[in-house]
Amino acid sequence: MANALDAVLAQYEKNTESRGNGDGMTQEERLKKYFTTYLPKGTKSGQSRVRILPTSDGSSPFKEVWFHEVQVDGKWVKLYDPGKNDGERSPLTEVYEELISTGKEADKKLAMQYRPRKFYIVKVVDRDNEEDGVKFWRFKDNYKQEGILDKIIPIWRAKGDITDANEGRDLIIELAKSKTNSGVEYTIVQTIMYDDPCKLSDDEDTMKEWIEDEMTWSDVYAQRPTEYLEAVARGETPVWDSELKKFVYGDNTTETIGGESKSNETVEDPQAKMEVDEDLPF
Repeated sequence: MANALDAVLAQYEKNTESRGNGDGMTQEERLKKYFTTYLPKGTKSGQSRVRILPTSDGSSPFKEVWFHEVQVDGKWVKLYDPGKNDGERSPLTEVYEELISTGKEADKKLAMQYRPRKFYIVKVVDRDNEEDGVKFWRFKDNYKQEGILDKIIPIWRAKGDITDANEGRDLIIELAKSKTNSGVEYTIVQTIMYDDPCKLSDDEDTMKEWIEDEMTWSDVYAQRPTEYLEAVARGETPVWDSELKKFVYGDNTTETIGGESKSNETVEDPQAKMEVDEDLPF
């Protein structure tokens, strides 16, 4: 029988060495599927509690997905990278590679804005909002080994499979505010602690519902069409036109850039509010 503990530790060691469709989901429903570690403005600290759900096949619950972090219309967004994830063409990665190839220091620095970044997505229950059902927690891989996964793995090593439905453990996440070198505030996960062993839920029906929930991260996180990524790579602002059911340029033009999103409505990922951290290996 597959062992989740071994799968998680093997995945982590490998990475440190190398260092469904949601069309039927409303905006309100989709937002409830994000678990975020974002502190609102004016709040300096806080705490969250989550339970990582077990996988049905004993594999690692931490799914590796690549995203670009770029500015679109002045806002930081995370865009799914079709190159790293699916082996398909990636317009933003093409810009990155072209800039790197010049050998110029200025271009190298600019290129980092287009580099795909590895994230982990894990299926959880938000203990403060259990009525929302399962959620998805997305966080970055950290090449310094100081990231969220690096804080969770020691707990896994010391306490075993914390996703076990009957004897697993909730994670207690301590949040705080930090500042970039430019003075911009952003939320950091200061520490992650663990609670005593407990059942996923005392209600057997609820526990069964959470464990057997078939929703995946791709049902929640939007994957934009290639034409959208091309427009962003050119410095243009794609805007969803609800009447045309297409993305159009955000300037004074209605030229279509093609393709439909996974949803007919624009939904902002709450984690998009989180500033890009400064762990890039320049």
